[in-house]
Amino acid sequence: MLFVCYPKCTTCQKAQKWLDEHGAVYDFRNIREENPTESELREWHARSGLPLKRFFNTSGLQYKALDLKNRLPEMSEDEQFALLASDGMLVKRPLLISDSFVLVGFKEAEYQALLK
Repeated sequence: MLFVCYPKCTTCQKAQKWLDEHGAVYDFRNIREENPTESELREWHARSGLPLKRFFNTSGLQYKALDLKNRLPEMSEDEQFALLASDGMLVKRPLLISDSFVLVGFKEAEYQALLK
């Protein structure tokens, strides 16, 4: 599994603690230092089954500074992927990626259901 997060984010810290306490084996990736590529984001989005908007960190400073709340509905999917790939801080985190699932954000129940 790949665990993509921002180490200073408290939600990421909770998710990582949960993974560690449950003996999960994962590769760690700091989203600020190694931003997901557009092709990775496209693949993860397709496998997740989620709307693309769920991949945006809507509470982030960059999201607000760019007024994405109002701009996203007018942007094409290609423009949204390019924007996400341009700055890791725009991406919702943590991301937990395996061959069989992609989880966006941390909800303990989702982690439990998939990591039994």
